[in-house]
Amino acid sequence: MTFSSYDTWWWPYLFILLAGWLPTNMWRYLGVYLAGNIDENSETLVFVRAIATALMAAVIAKLVLYPEGALAASSQWLRISAAALGFIAYWFSAKKVYVGVLVGEAVLISGMLLGH
Repeated sequence: MTFSSYDTWWWPYLFILLAGWLPTNMWRYLGVYLAGNIDENSETLVFVRAIATALMAAVIAKLVLYPEGALAASSQWLRISAAALGFIAYWFSAKKVYVGVLVGEAVLISGMLLGH
């Protein structure tokens, strides 16, 4: 079974559900179920949180420093500025992630529309 196995309008959606969403969310739900009895301040959970944070930082750094696709059309200073201003907005908004994301996106989109 591949993405182009069937020539129907619904097949890509079913393929995404079966090959993308289901395997990923299965592990998320299992993690939530198993984490119910773990102490939030345990050394194991602190270690797991540190690894997750490091992985997220690495992905963001890769997107900012070595972008692909449409993001590669923007200048490096614009990407760094958008990330920095998004972080500043996150910090000053009582650490609300959506505020940092929205500010970073707004800076990036505005800069790209203005041609920088």
